[in-house]
Amino acid sequence: MRRLAIPADQQRVYDIYMHPDVVPYLGFDPMPREAFGKVFEPLFESGSFYVFEEHGQLQGFYKVQRHLGRAAHVAYLGTLAVAPQAKGSGLARRMMQDALDRLAASGIRRVELSVEADNPRAIAFYQRFGFVHEGTQRAAYKRAGEDGYVDELMYGLLLEA
Repeated sequence: MRRLAIPADQQRVYDIYMHPDVVPYLGFDPMPREAFGKVFEPLFESGSFYVFEEHGQLQGFYKVQRHLGRAAHVAYLGTLAVAPQAKGSGLARRMMQDALDRLAASGIRRVELSVEADNPRAIAFYQRFGFVHEGTQRAAYKRAGEDGYVDELMYGLLLEA
């Protein structure tokens, strides 16, 4: 079940976000629980950060942001992650399909996202939904404790009217 995030979700979102299998591919380096408010609060305050619950527990999340003006038909989808214990359950696929269906129903015709070039699992996942690689931001990403930089790949999907 999808719903908007609430403040009480912060701890579970932290558990997923900071998991060693997840945190390398999201926008912040590992941090202590008490510092996570700087990440969660802007997500919550955006009014567009959604969580997914299954079996009574928060198991995944994503943020969607609609562009303004001439690009009002475009939305950016990001911060998508599922709990490592839900890996292989189809939750990510259900979350993505739900997001795309809702975006299309709201008039969105183009969905954009970015993914780290060293995340082949996510790249394959997005491509299965029809996302197309549209560009590369070279050396866009630097993880703490790593020497090199990671390219960020830009993907887009055109939705049917």
